[in-house]
Amino acid sequence: MPTTSAKDGTSLHYRVVGEGPRTVILVHGWMVSGAVWDALVERLDLTGLRLVIPDMRGSGQSGRPDGGFSLESLAHDVLAVADAVDARRFTLVGHSMGGQLVKWVAAEVPARVEGLVLLNTVPAAGLPLPPDAAGLFRTSADSREKKQTILGLACKQLSPEALEALVKDSMGVSPAAIEHVFDAWTAGGFADKLASITAPTLVLATDDAFLPAAFLREAVVSRIRGARLSYLPGPGHYPQVERPAETAALVSAFLAGSQPA
Repeated sequence: MPTTSAKDGTSLHYRVVGEGPRTVILVHGWMVSGAVWDALVERLDLTGLRLVIPDMRGSGQSGRPDGGFSLESLAHDVLAVADAVDARRFTLVGHSMGGQLVKWVAAEVPARVEGLVLLNTVPAAGLPLPPDAAGLFRTSADSREKKQTILGLACKQLSPEALEALVKDSMGVSPAAIEHVFDAWTAGGFADKLASITAPTLVLATDDAFLPAAFLREAVVSRIRGARLSYLPGPGHYPQVERPAETAALVSAFLAGSQPA
């Protein structure tokens, strides 16, 4: 499995699926690894595509450092992976906190980003949670029960098998990543950068209790020039796991309609 190094030397693991000329980088969110994309990848038409799927630091097969979990540092990890696969230009697909990271990248290096797909993205301004939920999320690192509770709150159409796969994946995320990445995504803090994004942008909303469509339209879509909202009724926070076929169709349609020049 290929790896590269972050600026601080942390090992970053990634997978490459497909050999097409167009690079699409899939960036996962908090509490999981790149494995969260598996069901979606199985259903995507890979014609012309090269998918790059990193495990962010502290998750999957990547290194488990004590630090480097700011949104800026994590976004630079995404760029390190893009550079490792010689992707001069690329499309970014980000889920949840991964949506924050790809927005950061798209604002930081707009000339390199051909398109942006944001699945149930946390806004750049962050998403503070009520104290009881924040306590549950931040202290969940070593607890299957807490992970199951969080996924039960977040999801609406998870099969028992998919729930178990997510819990198993989440138990492999380091405690440092669980705590510090949680602090980073809830705080946000870079909404002022969104004006720099020039890439065609699709924001996917579902029946996510934490990030409803009306909220995403105001907090995300209205802040990015030319962004569009697509609403998929039924699933909760993990549409690529809960409804992978429909989510793959929406991503494929966006990719077909935003062919780079």
